[in-house]
Amino acid sequence: MLLDVDESQLVLVDYQVRLMPALLDGATALANAVRLTQMAALLRVPVFATEQNPSGLGGSVPELETALKHANARVLSKMQFSAVEEGLGEWLRPPPKPVQGNARSLPKHLQKGPAGPERGTIVLAGCEAHVCLLQTALDLLEDEFDVWVVTDACSSRTERNRDAAFDRLAGAGVELVTTEMVAFEWIRSAEHPDFAAVQALIK
Repeated sequence: MLLDVDESQLVLVDYQVRLMPALLDGATALANAVRLTQMAALLRVPVFATEQNPSGLGGSVPELETALKHANARVLSKMQFSAVEEGLGEWLRPPPKPVQGNARSLPKHLQKGPAGPERGTIVLAGCEAHVCLLQTALDLLEDEFDVWVVTDACSSRTERNRDAAFDRLAGAGVELVTTEMVAFEWIRSAEHPDFAAVQALIK
């Protein structure tokens, strides 16, 4: 099964000013997170980001913050390690739309309109892989989303913690991918109108 750009949403977890310097190869993870955000903006994939305890860990790193603004991303501040516990799931799954006109005259089962367009595939990356990313991913699975974790855009303070997170995620049914895999599965063909722009981002 390949990623479908029309079914995807991108979620970036906790790339924060005071956290990134402590992480293993954090610069690479951050650079890939920025690339993912830029590709999502180009391909009109909805983007969401989280910030864990921003008063203590600071906001998103400036280069990511710039990309998030360009992508019109929504940013969720949280204290729980799983962003789903703070309402991320409701952001990712649009609520039913209100019915136009006089809803009172309709039968009860028609008084709420259909939900907005469903994008059930979550492309997820973030820090720390074994804490906030892991707990968010497992909760998203429980909420019946398909979860794809971008391994080269994730980090933890130690390699062991990061790799243990990937092992556990794979065992739970998460698809493990890389930034380039996401890019080329989103566009599928060298004839895609945005192929050159996407290729430039990952070179």
